[in-house]
Amino acid sequence: MRRHRIVGRLGLAAAIIAAAATSCSTSGSAAEANGACDTPGISADQVKLGLVFSSTGTGSEALASARSGFDARIGLANANGGIHGREVTYVWRDDESTGAVNEQATADLVHQESVFGLVMVTSSNGQSPETLQKEGVPVVGLAQPDYGKYSNWFTDLYDPSPATVARYMLARGGTKLAIVTTGSSDYVMGFAHKYGAEFQQVGLPTVEVIPFEASTDSPSRIAKRIAASGADALIGFTTLDDFAQISAAVKAADVSLKVSVSLSGYDRSTLSRLGQQLVGVSFPVYFHPFEGGGEAIDRYHQAMSQYAPETAQPEQQFAVYAYIYADMFLRGLELAGECPTREGFISALREVKDFDASGLIEPVDLSTNQTTPLRCNAFVQIDPTGAAFQVVQPRLCVDGTT
Repeated sequence: MRRHRIVGRLGLAAAIIAAAATSCSTSGSAAEANGACDTPGISADQVKLGLVFSSTGTGSEALASARSGFDARIGLANANGGIHGREVTYVWRDDESTGAVNEQATADLVHQESVFGLVMVTSSNGQSPETLQKEGVPVVGLAQPDYGKYSNWFTDLYDPSPATVARYMLARGGTKLAIVTTGSSDYVMGFAHKYGAEFQQVGLPTVEVIPFEASTDSPSRIAKRIAASGADALIGFTTLDDFAQISAAVKAADVSLKVSVSLSGYDRSTLSRLGQQLVGVSFPVYFHPFEGGGEAIDRYHQAMSQYAPETAQPEQQFAVYAYIYADMFLRGLELAGECPTREGFISALREVKDFDASGLIEPVDLSTNQTTPLRCNAFVQIDPTGAAFQVVQPRLCVDGTT
């Protein structure tokens, strides 16, 4: 179990509180109330959580930063006295980016470690969502669009609205859209066609959907197809490496595009690795961009510096996501009371209508967001040097308002 440097400070505070309780001799003290609680993961002076993320395996390069963001938010909470006087501790597991390992990890944390609930930053959940729902274990974390069916699963974002991306592309001068995808699986193509249909509804027609297989296709051939389609707007349902190759080929072929968007890639590591190839590419951002600054971003940086100092680059999107998920879990614990139950946590957190992760995100209604796509987000763009992001649109909504 990973503990933070604040443990000593909390221990001292607990000793002072115990001494005061003894001298006052009050039967209704917080210490006694905490001591009577027998919920899994809850003791008189601690609440134990589980963290599951992909530290190794396919795609883990981005997801591995999650632990640092989680550490930062938990450390900040403990520095401020914990939750209802309890220190927040956790046990973590790497699911190795595979569903089967994820299932083993969650079962171990719930049944062997007896954690109160889980924070999960992974896309390899296997059958864990179904199992955790049946067992009534609260989960906060990365979610697929259909995870809204799990009453125990919480997140700030199940599904963003495609219309917001379309509005952005129209505002940048796009009139005809080409979509490129990594591969041509039914899932990827279905996702692309879903976006295309919603783009059409707000006035941005799709002129071509182009699958790309990096092992067999030539990026220059894709660029020629984009040019031949007459598209002046491009969006990628691709890996970031694939989109970088295609973007470089488009520039080399002098294809005239008004706007180019990748749905993922807002991460400082992108700049050092692929910045030159992605100059001018825009990215939707579902929290307040680092470059915009502000009190919430400053607080995040300070927490990362103090409680996750091993992280050389705190501006990583999955570190922020984990920080947000930790913040959400802590909110649920606060609302669930001094002797929280899993059922009480789920009920209380589902009633929150204004969750904003202490200012990091647009306020979210957790009672309805399972079925309501996110309506507003920001957009950033890689600047002409390829070495920095710049905020192009601090806030844009599905109806075109800012």
